[in-house]
Amino acid sequence: MIDRIRVKAGGRGAPAPTLTFKDAVAITVGIVVGAGIFRTPSLVAANAANENVVLLIWLAGGLVTLIGALCYAELATTYPHAGGDYHYLTRAYGRPLAFLYAWSRIAVVQTGSVALLAFVVGDYASQLFSFGPYSSSIYAALVVVALTALNVAGVRQGSGAQNWLTAVEVLSLVLVIIAGFFFATSDAPAAATPTPQGATHASLGLALVFVLLTYGGWNEAVYVSAEVANPRKNIARALLVSIALITGLYLLVNWAFLRGLGLGGLAASDAAAADLMRRAAGEGGARFVSLLVAVSALTSANATVMTGARTNYALGRDFRMFDFLGRWHERAHTPTNALVVQGVIALALVFAGSLAREGFTAMVEYTAPVFWLFFFLAGLSLIILRFKEPEAERLFRVPLYPLTPLLFCAACLYMLQASLAYTGAGALAGVLVLLVGVPVLLFARQREQRREETLKYMERRHEA
Repeated sequence: MIDRIRVKAGGRGAPAPTLTFKDAVAITVGIVVGAGIFRTPSLVAANAANENVVLLIWLAGGLVTLIGALCYAELATTYPHAGGDYHYLTRAYGRPLAFLYAWSRIAVVQTGSVALLAFVVGDYASQLFSFGPYSSSIYAALVVVALTALNVAGVRQGSGAQNWLTAVEVLSLVLVIIAGFFFATSDAPAAATPTPQGATHASLGLALVFVLLTYGGWNEAVYVSAEVANPRKNIARALLVSIALITGLYLLVNWAFLRGLGLGGLAASDAAAADLMRRAAGEGGARFVSLLVAVSALTSANATVMTGARTNYALGRDFRMFDFLGRWHERAHTPTNALVVQGVIALALVFAGSLAREGFTAMVEYTAPVFWLFFFLAGLSLIILRFKEPEAERLFRVPLYPLTPLLFCAACLYMLQASLAYTGAGALAGVLVLLVGVPVLLFARQREQRREETLKYMERRHEA
């Protein structure tokens, strides 16, 4: 009776195809092209032997990402669903493993990403106008509240803001590229800066970790696959077009950095974009970069808010204990409760970050091993589902199967190993957070089992 009342009231609802191909591209590009491209080029340059190696590493990152996108294109077009990876893992491995994946996203990974990006906005916005010692935290909290409210208001509001933010972000990157190529060519002092020593296998591996972290987030497009018009066609196109655009932008930005600062200057810079714009346009250019990075982080944060809540929604649909997360607002076309819960957790992380900023940063970093573990399992699920569900209609099939998904899985395993080696003891905290989900899962399943037994008992009494 209760379930019938909920359905009649429209409390649960379901995703509707309200997003276009352009929206899907904007969401994907907006998530990926964030603040990372302004931070990691110097770290990559410090681990490369020469300028050609730098560009080759960024190209390699784009190729690995393209291989992953081809795998996800088949999964997303065959199984369009708001749960994205959660749905694929459920079909391939069952609900327990998928639950742990959803738990890792809701507990740390996605909410931590929202909070971290909000802090990046706060850091750079504070350079333009400061509210005092807690200015960054104030900005971060305002960002979380504003973006959550924007997406609760409706999917059109959230996606519309995403389209404009992404356009501003890409235009700003183009201006940085122009500055590097035409107004800030490397001069004698930059050339005199010591260049990095010869790159070793370990340093190249670390450089690739930074590069793939900067490419990270492209798979988030699958979380809106159930809301994109004609998903079996548009999701594959959106993934491939987005990766091509992102790879091109990243190569041009790094080439501009190398022309404007030189390899040594880029490796020694803590804020390459600011240094580049300072050479091109003085302090005004450096302040412009502060605004640019804030817009980039805001763009990524908005897209992360949009996609993160979709996993929570899928979790609520599958587990009665989290039923309140599985409500879809039919008028706004959003998972309202999932967005609110995500926003509350992100605000709690902002508060924790304001008390222990280094600890907060470490908390976000330790999620990398968990992320690559589930990424590997998602890639492997393509092969498993080919065997388990051969009759499924696959309008897009990954080329060179099974070589392509096997290459992607191998890349994920390499990144898992590299991220464990890089984070060291910090990885233990991420594993512990993941393991906390095990007793939660057991409790949720126990509740469902009790409910089923109660329903069967009531049915037997009714029949008697």
